[in-house]
Amino acid sequence: MRVLITGGASGIGLATAQLFLARGARVAICYLDESHREQVGRLSQAVSVIWTRADLRSPGEVAAMVDHAVEGLGGIDVLVNCASRTGATAVAPFLACTDEQTDDIVDTNLKGTIRVSQAVARVMVRDGSGGSIIHVASVGAMAAQEHASVYCATKAAQVALAKGMALELAPYGIRVNCVSPGDINTDTSSNIVADLKSGGASGRYLRTTPLGRRGKPEEIAAAIAWLASPEASFVTGTNLVVDGGFLAY
Repeated sequence: MRVLITGGASGIGLATAQLFLARGARVAICYLDESHREQVGRLSQAVSVIWTRADLRSPGEVAAMVDHAVEGLGGIDVLVNCASRTGATAVAPFLACTDEQTDDIVDTNLKGTIRVSQAVARVMVRDGSGGSIIHVASVGAMAAQEHASVYCATKAAQVALAKGMALELAPYGIRVNCVSPGDINTDTSSNIVADLKSGGASGRYLRTTPLGRRGKPEEIAAAIAWLASPEASFVTGTNLVVDGGFLAY
């Protein structure tokens, strides 16, 4: 299996890369921050890993990144759109969110997902072997989060995008789905409650997870890997919520 993961050098993306590698896949990891790649350590030496840098806000960089991944892997069977503005970088009161921050969130989370998906889907259609595309969305797609209106809007858009793509790409054997994580303990979200409150959020709308703990990146990676597997061959256009019951009440 040949897998391209955007945002694959940290958090959920890194856990996903590690899981696919453990299962024998060859993986291309798209990263933005060089320090993330340096922190990965041993994974950087894996012979089954191809590293490719791109700012998803740039159409030219996205095109070059996908070309590099295709050249290195010989094609792409699975795309995981994990790169996202999240955590503190995506937090702002709606009335204070600047044009610059809005553009950054939308251009990365939504337009970046569209750009990469188009480029990879064209490769899959050309090669004629089908494939699986998975967007990493959020429970914020279904439930509002204080000081995260723009972020939540992009995540809801990713869910809608997956449904539309699933319809249009089904004739080519390409499945498209979303995974919506709940409260996951990653570097970018480890202090999210404190970040929200320090930014003036009331905290009245914070949910707790019924299972009594934060989720692990590896638990989201397992859901992504299942959607990419033959076991999910009849699953497309859906949004798999992995949230420990966060949206159950």
